[in-house]
Order: sequence, then structure tokens, then C-alpha cells
Amino acid sequence: MYDSFTHHLAGLDLTGLTIKLAPFDPSDFPSEEAVEQTLAAIWSDMFVMFSGTSLEADAEDVAWGFVNLFHRAATRKSNQLDRASDEVRALLAAADGSEVHSSNLDEQVERAQAAEASMMAFEQMREVAASLYLDETGSSWKPFTGSRSNHSRKVTSAVVDARDFLRARAERRQDANTPQGTPIVFSGGRSSFATAEDAKAFASKVWSTLDKVHDHVPDMFLVHGGDTKGVDRLAASWAERHDIQQLVFSLDRRLGARAGFKRNEQMLQMNPRYVIALPGNGVLERLVIDAKARRITVVDRRSLGASIPKRYD
Repeated sequence: MYDSFTHHLAGLDLTGLTIKLAPFDPSDFPSEEAVEQTLAAIWSDMFVMFSGTSLEADAEDVAWGFVNLFHRAATRKSNQLDRASDEVRALLAAADGSEVHSSNLDEQVERAQAAEASMMAFEQMREVAASLYLDETGSSWKPFTGSRSNHSRKVTSAVVDARDFLRARAERRQDANTPQGTPIVFSGGRSSFATAEDAKAFASKVWSTLDKVHDHVPDMFLVHGGDTKGVDRLAASWAERHDIQQLVFSLDRRLGARAGFKRNEQMLQMNPRYVIALPGNGVLERLVIDAKARRITVVDRRSLGASIPKRYD
């Protein structure tokens, strides 16, 4: 998975060679203001078109696909960057000092820099669209597979797939798929409510718990299972609104009944500061038991009638 172009070149012998800055300026890409205004206008018109029709129930799926357009464009540019960076590596390894070699190297460097700049521009558009999706649906947008990484220094929030994270950690790489800060594990199941007011009250308590943990751990990033139909959905929307990175450990369905317990093990291997436990099933109960056995503090919210602990240390 992509990390920065400069990281691709780290550790290589660049003696006698200088990688120039990319020959771009802000006017080469749509401005942030233009992106925000244009996408907001398209988004508003799209939902007005669906409203009150028999297609209204499908609007959220269409909205997800709208965000995904920019995500796919960014991914294509990321792949182009990877290929160009590999070519730069090969040219550096075979450097012979000739004019032809230098020309080929300059061409590949410019190609990599152009792909990187375009990728970041599409990521910016995706983030604007994802923010509109969050406001409209109340859910944090994430792709079906892989990570929603942000490579702009202006943006710190991201939704990182566990497989990308574990791969980066195994390769000892620090990149956009390696969240920075203190891990906080969040876990719970799916719940049903008699009324919309009950659901809102439950959500309010979940967000209040996360607020209090965030007060104690300002550099936290959130580790959860990514269930879009369960309490993870509430946690993900809270994280995005607070610009908190997310690391998602989805179930590995190939493991059958063991999938949930394997995910527990992977999340606890993060050595989290806290485990936030919401109502759940036996897999959640095992997570709580294992966390306590490892002397990890559990913020126990399995009974939402209980008060939130005033101290977490």
C-alpha cells in the first residue's frame, strides 16, 4: 500500500543525485473552496431528487457510491505512484551516470510526483464527500475493502483496515496505514430499540463515554470491528466528527466460529490503554475477561444504566 514518495526513496544511495520538488502549485488543482462548494451543491441536488420518491430508500447506497468514485480515483493514482516509484528505485540501482539514464530518472520522478499530487487531490475530494455522507446518514464512510487513508498533512483522520496495518507493521514501515497515538479498543454488538428516542438516548451515552475517554487520552486512535449495523457505527461516526483515526479489524469469515475470538486477540495485541465494552455477545464477554487478565482497564458500559466511571487509571 502507498506511503509517501519520499519514503519510497528512503534508505537508497542518492549520492550525487537530487530529487527536485514537484513542479506543481495550488492553481494546478481545484481549490478547496471550489471542491467544497461544488460537491455540496451536487449532493444537495441528488438528495432532493430522491426525496419523496420510491427510490428514497436507496439514496444511502447511491451516496456511498458517490464517495467511492473519488476513493477509486485516488487508489488508481496510488497504484501509478507505486509503479513509478519502483521504476525510480530500479533506475537508481542501475545508475551509470549517462545522460540517457539521467533523463529516464527525471521522467520517472516527475511521473511519481504527478501521481502523488493527483492522488492527494482526489483524497481531498473524497474527504469532502465523506463529510457530506456523514452529515446525511450519520455513518462514517469506509470502503468495502482496504483502508481510507489520508496522505495530506492537513488531515489526521483515517479509517485503516487491519490487514493494511498488520502488513505495514510487519514491514516496519511508518506510513498512512500506521495510526499514531494511543490505541483504545471499542467493542459491542447490535441492539434494537422500541422507539427512536431510546435509540438516540443509547447513542448519546455511547458518545458521552467516548468523549470522557478522549478527555483522558487526547492522542487516542479508535480500534473497532467496523460493523456498519452495530454499535461500531456509532463509534465510527464519533471518531470522524472528532478527527480521530480508526483502525478496523473486520471479521475473517474463513475462520468460522473462531473469527470473533481471533479478532479479540488481534485487538488486544495492540496493547490498548482502555477497552470500552458495550452490550454484546459471548465474544464480547471473552474480550473483557482477556483484557482484565492482561491488566488492561475496561470501561464497562455493558449496562448502560450504570454511571460512567470518573477515573480510568
